Amino acid sequence: MGMGDGTDALDEATKVFMTVRPQLYGIAYRVLGSTAEAEDILQEAWLRWQHTDRGAVREPKAFLATVTARLAINLAQSARVRRESYIGPWLPEPIDTRADPQLGAERAEALDLAVLFLLEKLNPVERAAYVLREAFDYPYQQIADMLETSETNTRQLVSRARKRISSERRKPVGPAEHRRLMEVFLTAAQTGDLAVLEDILTEDVVSYTDGNGLRGASRIPVVGPVHVSRYLAAFGPRFWPHKEIEWVEANGAPAALVSDGGTAVVLLTLDISERGIERAMWVMNPEKLTPYVASLGT
Repeated sequence: MGMGDGTDALDEATKVFMTVRPQLYGIAYRVLGSTAEAEDILQEAWLRWQHTDRGAVREPKAFLATVTARLAINLAQSARVRRESYIGPWLPEPIDTRADPQLGAERAEALDLAVLFLLEKLNPVERAAYVLREAFDYPYQQIADMLETSETNTRQLVSRARKRISSERRKPVGPAEHRRLMEVFLTAAQTGDLAVLEDILTEDVVSYTDGNGLRGASRIPVVGPVHVSRYLAAFGPRFWPHKEIEWVEANGAPAALVSDGGTAVVLLTLDISERGIERAMWVMNPEKLTPYVASLGT
């Protein structure tokens, strides 16, 4: 075997990996709700692929998806411990989906922030099974092989995850209505219009602020239309002056990026059903905002 063979083999390995990379990233990101953690998983998957006897791998795509899913599950299990030391609510890290609306998947399922937030409440194996089935449309038997379990158990995992999500999340409105209600919400929040706010918030609305201890970020979820509207009206006069609002897309839905003198301070996303605003999610933690804002420039 001459010197050239090794290089060619590595070139081929790189080509295969880069072809499936968007899908691998989509799996890892959905299971972990974090772009930084998803990048770490891909780095690790690439190292394993380099050191694998690739000639023995019949289906590189399936092999790499399996490695990625298992690595993501392991990391999710240890992330649970880290999240317990997080200050205040933990929200998934937003991602700009304009370049890849489905984020490497067959369909754009399990991508919006409200669903990722609910997935976080499932155990990592249930989460992975749900993601592989709903977003990537893998056959149950293949998911079972990937997760080293039975097909029957895999069906149960997916069905449990589906039930959990549908019991906690109502059907969202379309993009135009979503954007309209978001504008109404933002105007009312800026002016402290309690009547309008109470009218568009559902009776079990929750407002979550992810700041990891950042000054001015609420450390507990605010629950119910009266509390949420009063909370918004109270911090409004201190918060909104001199802020610029830019409409962006995060996880396939309209979002508002709020900046102060050119520096992003919060990304607001709303989960909206026919009933009105179900969840308000304010991402303030710079570790989540900075990568998101950087991705907008590309």
